[in-house]
Amino acid sequence: MKTDTRTFRRLALSLPGAALAAAWSLPVGASGHGPVFALATPTLARGAWSSDTAAMGLQTSAGAPVMFRQMIGYGLTPDLQLNVSVPLAPTLDRIAAPPRSRLAAMMGAWGEAEASVMWRFHSRAPRIGVRRESTLLLGFATPMDARRNGVRVGPSVHLALVTGYASRSWYWWGGAGYEYYLPRNADRLGALPYLTAALGYRPAYFRNAGRPDWRGFLEAVAEFPGRNRIAGRTDPNSGGSRLLIGPSVLGLFGAWGIGAGMLWPVTQHLNGNQPGERYRWAVNVSYWF
Repeated sequence: MKTDTRTFRRLALSLPGAALAAAWSLPVGASGHGPVFALATPTLARGAWSSDTAAMGLQTSAGAPVMFRQMIGYGLTPDLQLNVSVPLAPTLDRIAAPPRSRLAAMMGAWGEAEASVMWRFHSRAPRIGVRRESTLLLGFATPMDARRNGVRVGPSVHLALVTGYASRSWYWWGGAGYEYYLPRNADRLGALPYLTAALGYRPAYFRNAGRPDWRGFLEAVAEFPGRNRIAGRTDPNSGGSRLLIGPSVLGLFGAWGIGAGMLWPVTQHLNGNQPGERYRWAVNVSYWF
């Protein structure tokens, strides 16, 4: 009987570790289990749903607009995820020049409703707790506003590619995206090419079951918005480039996750007369069901 009791106790004590290992091996939601601003590779498990509710904004010399967004994700297969992202409360009317940015790359551009599909076409686990993978993101968006910076806004197509590495302690992702806008009458928003990178670390203290699960990231976003066209003519006060870098954190609590971060411009070169960006921020609350 004593042997059976000791065996039972060893089995009971091993279950939390086994559960943690199993949870780690499951495909997870990209937004909720990754960086705040940058592209990331993970996709949902088959039949799983995710909800991401985000508040995001930026400070410019022309104002400080804030937007709330909601994204719903569904795992069609372990490597194929469908998403719908919509702005809940865009404040485009509170700023003279709405930003040419996606702010949070996975959640759609400013003031647009977007449907997208994520395909994780490469995934390899060289050892337990380590993944190397690559994901393709394709999205179609429609504007929720008629004009931006005096330009009539048309629908857009978004294509992005991201690759990365994830372990129980270190993470990194590098990605590139391109959003192309269709013309509306004789107007057209300039295309939005961009690059993102994220490096993350999970301290040893947070890798044990029963403790809070927190990790930190250093994120970078480079954007190269093209020049707009108004009535068939190039707008001289449009287009340029910027590079932003900053920290973010992610905490996981069962089926809940919360991420928050800020970015500051390192370099910024804008054509003509455009408001410069001072910083941007985002807070994202996730739930998986």
